[in-house]
Amino acid sequence: MVLRPLRQLAPEPDAVALYEGWLSALRERLEDPSCDRNALCAQVLRDLLYPQIDPSADPSRLPPATQAALRNLDPRAVTLEPEYYEEIDERRYYERKPLIWLWQMFDRSPLGGNVDLGVRFRRLLAPHVLGRVGRNFKCFHFVEMSFGYNLRVGDDVVIHRNVLLDDRGGIRIGNRVSISDHASIFSHTHSIDDIVDVTNLETVLDDDVRITYGATVLAGVHVGVQGMVGARALATKDIRPYHVNVGVPARPAKVKSTAPPEYRQGD
Repeated sequence: MVLRPLRQLAPEPDAVALYEGWLSALRERLEDPSCDRNALCAQVLRDLLYPQIDPSADPSRLPPATQAALRNLDPRAVTLEPEYYEEIDERRYYERKPLIWLWQMFDRSPLGGNVDLGVRFRRLLAPHVLGRVGRNFKCFHFVEMSFGYNLRVGDDVVIHRNVLLDDRGGIRIGNRVSISDHASIFSHTHSIDDIVDVTNLETVLDDDVRITYGATVLAGVHVGVQGMVGARALATKDIRPYHVNVGVPARPAKVKSTAPPEYRQGD
């Protein structure tokens, strides 16, 4: 076995100081109870995406597409998919929506691919967006969530690129969980007879679970401690602790060598 822990890196010192100054100012505004999050989101995105346009300029003199792009920076001028869900808790969602929009648009900005800055930016927003988030949250770019407030995340969790976290019915993620690129975790399902017949079910990933590349976990599935869903597998049923499930639908293929005896019997 070859161990290859991640290297420890940091940007140039002047960049670190610049980034930290910007994040500190943003943190201070977010912690101010009087902060208008919609205005904050619009301002930050304008600074990121259109710094060359004078904020005091008459917008009617700009091309129509530019006017639309600038208006689109304000979360009040856009709709997001979860707003259409009938069971939305409007109070909880609308206090988060500006930061969800800021999160998504930051990822699409020139800064979004900067791993060091991006992780720290999302870590700053996460306590204000998620129902719970633990220590050392590490989230890469293009992660999508639904309500946010139904998503509970433990310590030392890593979520890689292009992951879908559908927390419509609730997702609970334990400590030291890793979710790889292009994985999807669902917590709602539609009836095969009527698409508007929706069932919400909490989906649970216990401590030390690994959801690998492109895997899908369906609503209500419970992946036990140290469980693993193989690449592009489709987990339709609970996965026992320390078991590796692969395929479509996912079935047990292996038990980890670290599994206690009670999880190895009969396999």
